[in-house]
Amino acid sequence: QVQLVESGGGLVQAGGSLRLSCAVSGRTFSSFVMGWFRQAPGKEREFVGGLSWSGITTNYADSVKGRFTISRDYAKDTVSLQMNSLKPEDTAVYYCAAGIRRTIATMPALYNYWGQGTQVTVSS
Repeated sequence: QVQLVESGGGLVQAGGSLRLSCAVSGRTFSSFVMGWFRQAPGKEREFVGGLSWSGITTNYADSVKGRFTISRDYAKDTVSLQMNSLKPEDTAVYYCAAGIRRTIATMPALYNYWGQGTQVTVSS
C-alpha cells in the first residue's frame, strides 16, 4: 500500500520561507511523477508544481515560479517543496501527490496517490 505523509507546514509572515516534505512508502519511489497541489477554502485544488520520475524535469504554476522549488531525495524516498518569498495568497492546505506516469500532469485526477495535506498560513 502506497502512503504519502507530508510535514513542515505552519504559520509564517509574508516574505518568509517554509519547506514542506513528503515521505513516500510502499512502492518504488523512482517510478512516480511527484506533484504538489494546494487548496484554499472555497477554492478548487490547484497545481503548484511537479517533478518527473527522473528528477530532471520540473513544471511550476505561474503563481509560484521563481519562488518555489521542488526536489526529490531518492535515498530517503522524499520529495520537498521549498517555498520562499511567501505571500498571503499562498495560504492553503498543501498536498503531495504521486502519479504512475511518465510526464508531469497539472490535473489532480491524473495522480494515483495523495497525502493527507499540511496547512500553510501566511500572515500579512
